[in-house]
Amino acid sequence: MSKIKVFCFGFGQVAQYFARKILKENKELELNISSRKKSYISKFEGLNMNSYEFSNTKIDKDMNSKIQDADFILVSIPPVNGEDIVIKNLKETIKKTNTKWITYLSATSVYGNHEGGWVNEDSETKPTSINGIKRLEAENQWLKYANENNLPLQIFRLSGIYSVENNILKRLISGQAKIIKKENHYFSRIHVEDIANILFDSMKKFKNNEIYNISDDKPASQEEIASYGSKLLNIKLPEFFELESLEDGMLKDFYKDSKKVDNQKVKNFFKYQFTYPTYKEGLDRIFNDMV
Repeated sequence: MSKIKVFCFGFGQVAQYFARKILKENKELELNISSRKKSYISKFEGLNMNSYEFSNTKIDKDMNSKIQDADFILVSIPPVNGEDIVIKNLKETIKKTNTKWITYLSATSVYGNHEGGWVNEDSETKPTSINGIKRLEAENQWLKYANENNLPLQIFRLSGIYSVENNILKRLISGQAKIIKKENHYFSRIHVEDIANILFDSMKKFKNNEIYNISDDKPASQEEIASYGSKLLNIKLPEFFELESLEDGMLKDFYKDSKKVDNQKVKNFFKYQFTYPTYKEGLDRIFNDMV
């Protein structure tokens, strides 16, 4: 069996779960990643992994051949100072790749506020936060660049990610959960395992220039999520804060937008059944693994 060659720009939880999924399916993997740290070789799940230094100011050019030789390129680096640094610094390198796909991980913040209504991939994008604005600009950069250079591209717009490592149960236990009481505030989320599964499925089933929402079936308020988590843990629900009491920042931006993210396109195209179709299955699994 020939090795699957994957290059990950950034190696956060989504990229890590994706790599684990490949290994779990008994596939041989050659894994190369970028990092802001100095280049090094390390182990990931027993696998030798090359990490190449990459930032706006320092680029290890030894990674160029690995990028061009990659079967799949995953881009999970958010915009830096408002710019997509992969296109900015490596457009000539990526032009020469023979990759089967490039996947750019964006965010559903590009939709902005829809007053609690449903959004799909054809909905108006009117981001309200700086992060959402820059994500949309990066999406458009990637679409333009891929079309001009005949590169295979798909964009995944991710809802709020939760996982074993990062979830409301941990925040409730530590006392770090900050819940704002706001009427008609809906947001969507997705378990990181489902993202990894869909990425894996897309290695065999791919359509160029497509955008997909990656979100579970049940948008809900933060209050609803925290209430369910508190019941699982058998602890008191933390007191609510007023929106006006928040300082400007990511949390306040989060509460500006209210929308329900539709996932029919990704389910229909990949014939995908979610492992965690709602937050209840996801939190139940995390809780059961804790006790």
